[in-house]
Amino acid sequence: MEIRQRDRVFSTPWFEVIAKTVEDNREPFYSLQLPDYAVVVAVTTTQEILLVRQYRPAVERYTLELPSGHVEAGEDPEHTARRELYEETGYEAHSLDFLGCLDPDTGRYSNRLWCYFAPDVKLSPRSYQPELGIELVRYSCSSLRDRLLDGEFNHALHLAPLFLAVCMGKITL
Repeated sequence: MEIRQRDRVFSTPWFEVIAKTVEDNREPFYSLQLPDYAVVVAVTTTQEILLVRQYRPAVERYTLELPSGHVEAGEDPEHTARRELYEETGYEAHSLDFLGCLDPDTGRYSNRLWCYFAPDVKLSPRSYQPELGIELVRYSCSSLRDRLLDGEFNHALHLAPLFLAVCMGKITL
């Protein structure tokens, strides 16, 4: 199959809706074009995993998430992971291990999810001002496992990098 035509039918600062006409199909297929996204599984020197709690209007509740954010135009995904880790937690990573690049939803989204692991993160010596509405939460691996099982930590795009970290032997839950 091949895409014969692409048309932007709606645009916002956060996403665009693209109509794609496939060669043998009269009706267009619609997809969301979003910026790439970087996420980091960050572990402190005391073996705590850093998460953030914030209110998400889309689901109308507070969620637990890994530090993450959109890759800005011209920005390297690894730089995004480092930037978001600092902006959301005040911690810095001396090294980042690439866990993989995933497709968030092949049926609807055209962006990629860049996943990183940051061992032995430390509080930054730089002056840090927490982002409004974001609360830093630290969990031991066993406590995080409990949050997975009770459904409190259920962000699918953040469970995937956590799963990669477990599969690669970076952490044990």
